[in-house]
Amino acid sequence: MTTGSTSTTDTGEPGTEVNVFAVELERWRDVRGFSRTGLAKAMGYDRSYVSKVLSGAEPPSEAFAGHAEAALRAGGALRAAFHEFEAHRPTKVRPPAPPVVDQQTGSLVVDHDDATLRYDDGVYRLIQRRHLLNQGAGPITRYLIRISVDRFPGDPERSNQLYSENPLTWDEIDLHAWHGQTRSNPMDWTAHHDRAAFKEVWLLFAGEHGHFPLYPGESCWIEYEYTVRGDHWGNWFQRAVRLPTRTLSVCLDFPADLSAAVWGLHTSMTAHAMPFATAITRDDNGDRHVFSWTCEDPPLHARYRLEWDFRGRDNTDDGPPPAPNEVMASLGIVQDTDPALRRVARRFDLPAEAEDARRVVTALNSTAERVAQAHTFGKGMGIAAPQIGIDRAAAIIRTPDGETITLFNPTIIESAGEIDEQYEGCLSFFDVRGQVPRSHVIHVEHTTIDGQKKITVFERGVARLVAHEIDHLHGHLYTDRMRDGVKPIPVEQYRGTGTTWKY
Repeated sequence: MTTGSTSTTDTGEPGTEVNVFAVELERWRDVRGFSRTGLAKAMGYDRSYVSKVLSGAEPPSEAFAGHAEAALRAGGALRAAFHEFEAHRPTKVRPPAPPVVDQQTGSLVVDHDDATLRYDDGVYRLIQRRHLLNQGAGPITRYLIRISVDRFPGDPERSNQLYSENPLTWDEIDLHAWHGQTRSNPMDWTAHHDRAAFKEVWLLFAGEHGHFPLYPGESCWIEYEYTVRGDHWGNWFQRAVRLPTRTLSVCLDFPADLSAAVWGLHTSMTAHAMPFATAITRDDNGDRHVFSWTCEDPPLHARYRLEWDFRGRDNTDDGPPPAPNEVMASLGIVQDTDPALRRVARRFDLPAEAEDARRVVTALNSTAERVAQAHTFGKGMGIAAPQIGIDRAAAIIRTPDGETITLFNPTIIESAGEIDEQYEGCLSFFDVRGQVPRSHVIHVEHTTIDGQKKITVFERGVARLVAHEIDHLHGHLYTDRMRDGVKPIPVEQYRGTGTTWKY
């Protein structure tokens, strides 16, 4: 129904109407902790006008929605709400928080999980805000948080050496926490785990003004902030959904002169990885580039990983471009001189090691994203765990059609069809290409994440990609498969870059 010029939509209950944009604007004002005056100032609008839009007395303009989106860094949520408002579509009513019956997850529900990561002068600063609901039968007196860093994802030996010689310290983190809107009550905290690259902390619902437990049926905002030097952090930030969560949002705030490129991957309980279902948006604000992303009702145990590359750092290098193998080494790919590529990878005991398997797949997909930013793969690509320094029998394959195949403990049990010879490349010695004979059809036995044995048939180009990665897990390189007397050619002589397989 419409009253005057203000669009309102019936929620389905008698006498109730919702202005979808005003509701979403109010929610994000709450998430960011702005007063109405503060929001008006951040947007460059008069306070009374902002108040009227929030109350539904004035309709928003598209320009107003754009300024609100930029000021509140809502990851596109406010623009979407504006278009919904304009089109008079039915309002999406936020569902009630799901009941908590699994005691292992506790009695907390996260209404909104919002993180802002800012990078300046070699230091990352994280501000994490969560709106918590206690749906249990007793008071909540503490909340567990985790601080985990990895400067060289995919190269555990290098990371372990870094943190062994130069560990993450409490002084560097400089952790502070608060309870209540606008940081009204400082929270005490105690260390739970203290490792060189990993900290776990109990935030206590207590502080200098006494105890303030979160009682059944109550909700509150908590906020904490810490810093990590860039030589400790690494170019990635992951959100793991450990409690029932309604909304998840992330902002990455980088200097514009670094020319950051940002991408994201979602890894589910089944260990499948896929791009984010919703786009990462970018707002240019003077000398800053702010990347925002949000999603609704993320599934439990899902992982959302954002990665970035500071391309602006390469602009000052006037020397010759690096060789292909040097590029891959810089992206975390183990090179063929490393004896680790000649060892048989250790198999997973599934489902007992399912969590380890998911972590390995996350690392593989993250490396694949970095590599894909640096090179075009018309024939598809694959990475095996030994190629990123992990001695486990896991590999991923990205087909030319965009499908991602994940394999645990794979073995070729049968080959069939014709045998043909085509050029292959390997990330572990990417400066050459070699002609390799392989069967058109292979039957692969592998294990699913829940421990089931499975046989999958692959054909033609995908069969070649899969066979290449299985070779890696058994300590072989494609040069071992080449005919006697045939040698690889320099990549400069190869003419097939960016093209698909030919059959």
